[in-house]
Amino acid sequence: MSEIITLTEAAALQIKDMMKHNGEEDAYFRFSINGGGCSGLSYGMSLDHEKSESDRFFVAHDIPVVIDEESAPIVTGTVIDYKESMMGGGFTIDNPNALVSCGCGSSFRTAKVTGTPEKC
Repeated sequence: MSEIITLTEAAALQIKDMMKHNGEEDAYFRFSINGGGCSGLSYGMSLDHEKSESDRFFVAHDIPVVIDEESAPIVTGTVIDYKESMMGGGFTIDNPNALVSCGCGSSFRTAKVTGTPEKC
């Protein structure tokens, strides 16, 4: 199966470091969409030891990645990167399907999926 999202090398290195630091080298990296946030939808990233039959699965930079079937069309084409700055580091998410994003960068909505916005 082709990759739904792209992990940059910097993001992959950070995820591998987190997996190692937490003793989770055998986990999947799960990327998902949840309802909520200022714009109606928010991103979720976690380490997971289970994958369902309906999960989309692929490997990026030797990291096993799972995305649930409902989130997959909303995040197709997304690039996840990790950037360091003087204020610290963090993941950045560039989703070409997002029409509106919150100032925090973790909340968004698409043309077809809006979710239920929460107050910031």
